[in-house]
Amino acid sequence: MQSGQPDDTSLTGQLLIAMPQMEDERFAHAVIYLCAHSPEGAMGIILNQQASSLSFPDLLRQLDIIPEEGDIVLPEPADRMQVHRGGPVETGRGFVLHTGDFFIDNSTLAIQDGICLTATLDILRAIAEGRGPRQAMLALGYAGWGAGQLETEIQANGWITGPADSAIIFDETIDNKWDRALAKMGISSGMLSREAGHA
Repeated sequence: MQSGQPDDTSLTGQLLIAMPQMEDERFAHAVIYLCAHSPEGAMGIILNQQASSLSFPDLLRQLDIIPEEGDIVLPEPADRMQVHRGGPVETGRGFVLHTGDFFIDNSTLAIQDGICLTATLDILRAIAEGRGPRQAMLALGYAGWGAGQLETEIQANGWITGPADSAIIFDETIDNKWDRALAKMGISSGMLSREAGHA
């Protein structure tokens, strides 16, 4: 029986969780929200990796959204916003996962269960001005796979997939997202570690 195989159905809107034996260091213990998945490939945003030391106000200054000089007081929730490392592709481009209460025609992609993706400066400006979505997660870059590549990695036990959870997506505490994503599936990381390397 083939039900549940990754190539039977789209994994769009699911979490992709790296197995402990993940060989690619860029994805060690990664939790990725899959924004798109089709026979042509897949695209997702890593939820639990912070982007070096770049702060949200620094990014806004670099993009000329706020002036260089002087201090800025950002409204909530922008004052707590972190800059994440979304993946190794297009690392100079910003991607915002957010709740569906904010939408820009022709720019916002509605994904699933009220989660949207917008990749324009307009959303950053709106967040900085207090007009943005109720919840948002900003990442530089994304993770991408060509046709059949993600399916091959899943079959080789590089990843497991599970249901998305807005609390995991938008929580600013990133250290325990991998464990929490596994726990949501009823799996403890200790179970996986013991099974690593077994066929």
